[in-house]
Amino acid sequence: MDRNIRTVDDVLRLMDGLFAPEADRWTAGGASWWDGFYADRSKPVPFFAAKPDEHLVSCLDRGLIAPGRALDLGCGPGRNALHLASRGFTVDAVDLSPTAIAWAEERARETGAEIRFHHGDAFALTTGELAGPYDLICDSGCFHHLPPHRRISYLDLVERVLAPGGHLALTCFAAGAMGSELPDAAFYRQSGLHGGLAYTPESLRWIFSGLTEIELRRMRDEPPDSPLFGEPFLWTALFRRATETGSTAVRGPAAT
Repeated sequence: MDRNIRTVDDVLRLMDGLFAPEADRWTAGGASWWDGFYADRSKPVPFFAAKPDEHLVSCLDRGLIAPGRALDLGCGPGRNALHLASRGFTVDAVDLSPTAIAWAEERARETGAEIRFHHGDAFALTTGELAGPYDLICDSGCFHHLPPHRRISYLDLVERVLAPGGHLALTCFAAGAMGSELPDAAFYRQSGLHGGLAYTPESLRWIFSGLTEIELRRMRDEPPDSPLFGEPFLWTALFRRATETGSTAVRGPAAT
């Protein structure tokens, strides 16, 4: 007889286990799926190209974000991390997939970029070696692969490592264009995430209501020959943490 629920972390791990193993994209157990995804570099996946997000570049060019310490969540092959390093940031980049990290490290060596790459669960790593504070958290496609209960972990990560006055640059699936629009409870009944969760502007504003919205718009469509990545089925957002050191996000425990 198991009676092993005592903390919120215990509840989060229990809810992780409600999903079928093949649905996992967010814990260490999901690393093998991402390894398979990144194994064939020749696949026509738009974000395999070494192009930074057009929204991130736009924010930098307009002076909305200034160079400092940056954390790239779910960095994949490192396209945004490479650009941030080229713009004067000190960059930590993390991904579940060893295959993605190896590819990103190759690109960094080819360009001479100095980036600290980390393989593992960002929620766990930010309680230790990625403790921050960071002036920028960049997330291009990590958030929409989290199940609803892990938003608690995500908001806790933001609160723990984002510096006062720091920014969160987010890119995620846009409702009506990409991703599942099922209500949160349905994902647990069906034991899967259907490729990722779609969000509306209202839902993003509510989830990140502890931060100040600087910009929220659809990503611009970039042509194949553009030096930037841009797909209109995504939302892009820039949020800023208050300059005072008080709490800015919904407080929750770190994931393990």
